[in-house]
Amino acid sequence: MKHIHIDFISDVACPWCAVGLGSLEQAMLELKDELSVDIQFHPFELNPQMAKGGEDTTEHLMKKYRLSPQEVSKNQKQISERAASVGFAFNENTRPRIFNTFTCHRLLHWAFVEHGAQSQYKLKRELLSCYFTRNENVDDVNILLAAVDHVGLPIDQARKVIETDAYATEVKESISHAQNMGIQAVPSVIIGEKLLVQGGQPPDIFVKALRQIAQSMAVS
Repeated sequence: MKHIHIDFISDVACPWCAVGLGSLEQAMLELKDELSVDIQFHPFELNPQMAKGGEDTTEHLMKKYRLSPQEVSKNQKQISERAASVGFAFNENTRPRIFNTFTCHRLLHWAFVEHGAQSQYKLKRELLSCYFTRNENVDDVNILLAAVDHVGLPIDQARKVIETDAYATEVKESISHAQNMGIQAVPSVIIGEKLLVQGGQPPDIFVKALRQIAQSMAVS
């Protein structure tokens, strides 16, 4: 069985990243008898200047994209429907506020470095659920520690990461690396270090991409 590495560049505050991950998960399930996959998550900040406490989502999107409240509501509903179609349940009151996610990225980096890819994966999924399913404040220390605890990672270690600037340099360097590669939007999913899939694509796109990389491995 062939093994494929995936670099998943994304932000916890990005709804299309949740859609893209759900689609990738469905593709992986479909191909579980053909190939195995490991995923490493890399940071990207959609709103690096977002202040503590966040900002009302509708107001933020109206200002950022020059949309009306009705257009924002329509777009949010469409994204929620796409998420549901790939098994990711969004709250019907989709993300009422947008938060700064830099601490989330530091925790995800810590999870990978100290506890491995599977732990990072579980924490990423939990943080997305915190934000999009339960509408929780991912800028709140207690929420973050509860997420860490829920996936079985050590709270004491996580608290030290949160309360210091641990892994800040590494996260910033990773974001800069992605930008230097030309990544300007997320999710950006690099499959087998060769093929880039961007956006919240449907599962069949990921199935085709994974098979393409698997076939190229067979040729090489």
